[in-house]
Amino acid sequence: MSSPSEFPLCEAPQHARKGLLPIAMVLFSFTFFTGTMFAGGKLGMAFGFVDMLWIAALGNTLLALYAAALAFIASRSGLNTVLMGRFCFGEAGSRLSDFLLGFAELGWYAWGTATVAIVLVKLLGLAEGFTVPLMVLFGLGFSITAMVGFKGLDLLSRVSVPLMFALLIISMAIATRDVGGLQQLAALVPHETMTFSAAVTMVFGTFASGATQATNWTRLSRSGRVAVTASVVAFLLGNGLMVVAGAWCAMVYQQADIVEVMMLQGLSFAAVVMLCLNLWTIQGPTLYNVAAAACHLVRSERRRTATLVAAGVGIVLAIGGMYELLIPFLVLLGSIIPPVGGVIMADFWYRHRGKYPALATVSLPRYNLLGLCAYGVGAVAAYASPWVAPLVGIGASALCYIVLLELGGRRRALGQARVEP
Repeated sequence: MSSPSEFPLCEAPQHARKGLLPIAMVLFSFTFFTGTMFAGGKLGMAFGFVDMLWIAALGNTLLALYAAALAFIASRSGLNTVLMGRFCFGEAGSRLSDFLLGFAELGWYAWGTATVAIVLVKLLGLAEGFTVPLMVLFGLGFSITAMVGFKGLDLLSRVSVPLMFALLIISMAIATRDVGGLQQLAALVPHETMTFSAAVTMVFGTFASGATQATNWTRLSRSGRVAVTASVVAFLLGNGLMVVAGAWCAMVYQQADIVEVMMLQGLSFAAVVMLCLNLWTIQGPTLYNVAAAACHLVRSERRRTATLVAAGVGIVLAIGGMYELLIPFLVLLGSIIPPVGGVIMADFWYRHRGKYPALATVSLPRYNLLGLCAYGVGAVAAYASPWVAPLVGIGASALCYIVLLELGGRRRALGQARVEP
C-alpha cells in the first residue's frame, strides 16, 4: 500500500500540510531539469541575446502564473489535478486527464532515462552495448525516490538544487569569458530560425505538464499564499534559469546540448555529476506524477506498484527511441496539456464559485460532456493556432466551458418554465 501521507484518492488533510520551504524546494528540484536546458539551447541557436531574454521572461512568466493559479485551487481544495478532473470531466470522464497527464510525464521519464544512459556512454567512452542496460538500471533506480514519496523528494532536493544552481552559474560565467564578455555575447548572430510564437510555446511547453501536475505537492501547502509563492518562485526562477542557461551557452558554443557544452568548457566530470544528480532529482517527481495519475486511472491506492509499472513502461519507451523526440514532444504538450488546466480553473471559479464540495459527499456524473467538449475545443484551437498555443488552449477551453454552462443553465430554466402550470 502507498504511504497514507500521500493521499492519492482523497483531499490532503490539514495535518499533512507543509510550509513554504519544503514545497518550494520540491518544486525547484522539479523545474531544475536538463531537458529544459536542451530546449533553451534551441532557443539560443535561433535568437539574439536580448530577444532570447525577452522570450524566456515572457514564456516563464506565463508558465508561473498558470502554475500558481492551479496551485491556489489545489491548496484551497486539497486536491491534485487528476482529482479536480472528476468535477469538470466526470467520474469516468476524468480518466481523460489521467491519461493525458500520465502520458506527458511518462514521456519525460522515458526521455530522461534515455538521456542519462546515452550521455554517460558518450562521456565515459563506453561501448554502445552498455546503453540499454544503463537505461534499465537508471530507469529502475530513479523509481526508488518516487516510491519513498514527498519526504524522499524533499531530502534529495535540498542537496541537488544548490549544487545544480552553482554549476549553472559557473558554466554561464565560463561561456561569458570565452566569448569575450557580455558585449560580444549580445552581438552574436543566430544561425537558425524560429518564430516568436513557436519559441514562447516551446518555453511554456517545457513544463506545461509539470505546471499542471505540480498540484501533487502544492495541495500540501498550508495556505494559498504558500502555494502561489512557491509556484511563482520555482517556475519563474527555476525553470527560467534552466532555459536561459541553456540558451546562453548555446549562443557561445553553437551547441544546444548542455552536456556537450560542459565538455567543451573542460567540465566533463562536473557534467557527469550534473547529469546524474539533476536527472535523479527530476525523475523522482516525474515518476511520482505518473503514479498519481495511474492510481486515479484505475482507482487504486497502490502507488508503489503503480510507480514500478510506470518505470517499466518508461524504460521500454526509452529503449524505443524517445531521446530523439524532445522538441516535437514539447510542442505537442504545449497544445494538449494546458486546456486541462483551463477547464479546471473555469469549473472551480465559475461553476463551483471557489469551493469544491467534499469528494466523499458528492455524487458525480460518469461523464461531464460539457467539460470534455470544452477540453476538445481548447486542444484543437491550441494545436491549430499560429499564436502562442498554450495560452490559446487555456483561454479557449475555459471560455467554451463557461459558454456551455450558461447555455445548459438557460435550457434547464426554459424547460422548468414550460412545465409550470
